[in-house]
Amino acid sequence: MMDWENQYGSRVHELRTKMVFFLMFIEIKASPAHSTAALIVDEPEETDPWDLPELKDAGVPWSALDTKGKVLRVLISVGKLILLLGFLYMFVCSLDILSSAFQLVGGKTAGDIFQDNEILSNPLAGLVIGVLVTLLVQSSSTSSSIVVNTSMHRKLIMMLTVQVAVPIIMGTNIGTSVTNTLVAMTQAGERNTFRRAFAGATVHDFFNWLSVLVLLPLEVASGYLFVVTKLITDSFEIQSGEAPDLLNVITDPLTESIIELDASVISGIATDDPEAKNKSLIKRWCQTFTNTTLMNVTVPGPENCTSPSLCWVDGNYTFTLKNISQIYNIKKCTHLFVDVNLSDMAVGLILLALSLLVLCSCLILIVKLLNSMLKGQVAVVIKKVLNTNFPFPFGWVTGYIAILVGAGMTFIVQSSSVFTSAITPLVGIGVISIERAYPLCLGSNIGTTTTAILAAMASPGETLADALQIALVHFLFNISGIILWYPIPFTRVPIRLAKGLGNITGKYRWFAVVYIICCFFVLPLLIFALSLAGWKVLVGVGVPLLIMLIIIIVINILQKRKPGWLPAVLRSWDFLPLWAHSLAPCDKAVGVLIAKCCCCCKCCQAASDDQEDRAEQLENNKTTHTAVYDNHAMSVENEAEDGMKIELNILKMTTL
Repeated sequence: MMDWENQYGSRVHELRTKMVFFLMFIEIKASPAHSTAALIVDEPEETDPWDLPELKDAGVPWSALDTKGKVLRVLISVGKLILLLGFLYMFVCSLDILSSAFQLVGGKTAGDIFQDNEILSNPLAGLVIGVLVTLLVQSSSTSSSIVVNTSMHRKLIMMLTVQVAVPIIMGTNIGTSVTNTLVAMTQAGERNTFRRAFAGATVHDFFNWLSVLVLLPLEVASGYLFVVTKLITDSFEIQSGEAPDLLNVITDPLTESIIELDASVISGIATDDPEAKNKSLIKRWCQTFTNTTLMNVTVPGPENCTSPSLCWVDGNYTFTLKNISQIYNIKKCTHLFVDVNLSDMAVGLILLALSLLVLCSCLILIVKLLNSMLKGQVAVVIKKVLNTNFPFPFGWVTGYIAILVGAGMTFIVQSSSVFTSAITPLVGIGVISIERAYPLCLGSNIGTTTTAILAAMASPGETLADALQIALVHFLFNISGIILWYPIPFTRVPIRLAKGLGNITGKYRWFAVVYIICCFFVLPLLIFALSLAGWKVLVGVGVPLLIMLIIIIVINILQKRKPGWLPAVLRSWDFLPLWAHSLAPCDKAVGVLIAKCCCCCKCCQAASDDQEDRAEQLENNKTTHTAVYDNHAMSVENEAEDGMKIELNILKMTTL
């Protein structure tokens, strides 16, 4: 017995010791510090792309500068401010030239459209014409805007009855919002910046479309806008006045040195004046004198006389007295194209290309300057002032103050397009949140209508009442839209729609071009064609499409909030082909098309950036998975090393 214990006792003790350390090793492996869950918890949380980014100041703090450095920084800041104001001035002027270019390209077409009152009597056709004409001539109902040539627009509207003009006013409200959407396209270089900028621009689009979607059927059914504005105009004593002319004083010297247009030509075409059709829109003589003389003229017969008492016959000739006006050219214009022997279309295309080039260049430079200026404490102060709400219980007042600020700024610059285009890059770089940009855009809509009201009061006495009523229709339309889509937070649907579209365009930047083409051209033309085909065709095609759209929206909402209410097959769209519920196949096709056909270096660089972003994302995912398996809790190699260390410790202990 003693021999057995002597022979095997040490071996049993060795095995027992190894077993104890083996159990300790298993406990170490099972500890939370070595678990995969701990690794997942330690990963950084994903940031919200709609959070305003921190504008970091990489420069030397002010307190660390000496006197020379402080003076130099002040001079640089003043220089940047002067450059910023200069680029803003060029930006506004380029928008004005862009308006003139669109009028030269499509102004006569716009005049021809307004001749057909039978088409305009159809509310949907009138709405679409308002959109398309605004796109052609870059004109809204802003009567004194420097970008919108509303003197011409107002004359065109005056040829129509007020009831016919109401849908056109709604259409111009939609068409004028395309400008800031195009401005957002210039920020497509950086994904998150483009996401915010495009959402900040399209929130204006969605407000206008949703307002029309509700108020146009209401107007057709009840005449709500016409009746209310008629009561207002009848209750006041209207006197003529003069429209304000604020920013034009600053911009006209430059824009009029480049091009001047004769807006009376378009209004002449709209009134079917045969002489106007052969005239050029380019103004040649800036100062003329009209001499009106009572003269004897020959007419075909007595029925053509101005009055029986002023009519006499001499043989085969009939004479009467008429006022004959003769125009004498006194002073020629001095703009660049006054003596150019080119057609209106050619001049318009030249100005269109140049104005777009200047506009995009100025916008890019403005964004760069704002990025360099809005840093450190300056950025903190500006963001805090623009985005902070009043303390409880007055937080709700902040949005309405933003509406007043937007209205006031638009009244000063006399253009909603200029104001909304100016705040779009600020939304993109993260200075203004989309929640604050929304009430500013609503205020801009109000500001543009107050300018129209003042300008309408400068109309001649015979058209003053109708002009004021149409301006009030525009004002009441925007006020009604604000009541529908702003006061209650859950009714602020345009913000949610704009963010959803921003997420899509942030992932697939090419979709922004598709949105602009479909929303401002394809959809209006489709509605226009259906409305011309008659109410039966419009109802037969439009109602099923509208019902299908409503069903899809309801299913999407239920999929996100109450999926249990839906059948199993409708809880996702996976039962459809991939192309029917995802843009990924289209994205691949666009990527291949760009790779093969794109000759522009900038477009190629944008495509390569997309590929680099995706490759970087895949690499990060791969690195994350590798890090998980390289951890001591998961790696086989490290397990073997830990086991060898334990075996060595066991051997040392057994040796002792």
